[in-house]
Amino acid sequence: MYTGRVYRIWDMAKWTRFETLLFIFIIALWVSAYYFLDLQWLSIPWTPMALIGTAVAFIIGFQNNAVYGRIWEARKIWGGIVNTSRTFGVFVQDMLTDEHLKTPSESIDIPAAIRELTYRHIAWMTALRHAMRSPRTWETTSQHRTNREWGIRTPEEGATLEEDLKEYLSEADLAYAMSKNNVQTAILYLQSHHLRILKEQGVIWEFSFLELEAILQELLTLQGQTERIKNFPYPRQYASLNHYFMWLLLMLLPMALVPQFLDIGKDIAGAYPILGDLFIWFAIPIYTAVAWMFHTMERIGRTGENPFEGTSNDVPISTISRGIEIDLRQNLGESPDRIPAPFPSEYGVQF
Repeated sequence: MYTGRVYRIWDMAKWTRFETLLFIFIIALWVSAYYFLDLQWLSIPWTPMALIGTAVAFIIGFQNNAVYGRIWEARKIWGGIVNTSRTFGVFVQDMLTDEHLKTPSESIDIPAAIRELTYRHIAWMTALRHAMRSPRTWETTSQHRTNREWGIRTPEEGATLEEDLKEYLSEADLAYAMSKNNVQTAILYLQSHHLRILKEQGVIWEFSFLELEAILQELLTLQGQTERIKNFPYPRQYASLNHYFMWLLLMLLPMALVPQFLDIGKDIAGAYPILGDLFIWFAIPIYTAVAWMFHTMERIGRTGENPFEGTSNDVPISTISRGIEIDLRQNLGESPDRIPAPFPSEYGVQF
């Protein structure tokens, strides 16, 4: 997620420079053809162009609203993960006691159990963010050359899931989780099994067990919601047609715009011959600006379709997960040198 104060105009121009050069090339060809060849007959009235432009603007607006809804829903889901994780950390620390032990003489390392449950929850978040970053066939925005040229990568690209989980899970738990297709769900199963064992030992009171199980239920719900966004793309019939309609507009626009500038030049040629003769060339910056605005708005919509793909405009799930981990481990009383630092923010981008 881009966290700078504003998008500088230079950054936006650099992000769209290849398309901008293409627009300049297209309109320069049309202007040259009208200026050097007798093509005054080749023109389109403004009325159909206005209809097409209005339709494209509505479709782009619809797409951007829908895409923003996906991004905002994803952010709310991960906000719920933040709140539920903090609640889980509080409950685990206060609900695990030796007050109700079935065998009072039995020695149970409650601090170790608290740490194991907390670390397993961090492992669940780690597995979930890795699952959200795994590529899908319809996720192509991150491969665009203007998105890769910065050289920055998501934390999930720098380490495998198994490597990241080793710090938080025992060998047995790690082997069990990695043997399942849905690792994050397997980790929650392990959490529930562990809580049941602690309840049977009397470390967790019956009511506390139900409360903690309700937390796991909420985590499963939030996991399902974020997986729904990840695994269900923005409908291609909308995205693809919108893309084609936008390019249809940009291809036809010169045949309405350039003759208009040619006619204006003829009108002022009597008073200003040189300006009148060259006035048609002013169509180049005007067309480039209009084409850039339509294309950039459409591209912004495509960029936000998949809020977990790994681009600079995504929901920063890696940063969120690491922030929760730091909170939980600080409240476990760990020394600062054992707690990981937040993920770095390169070029003002958090992942």
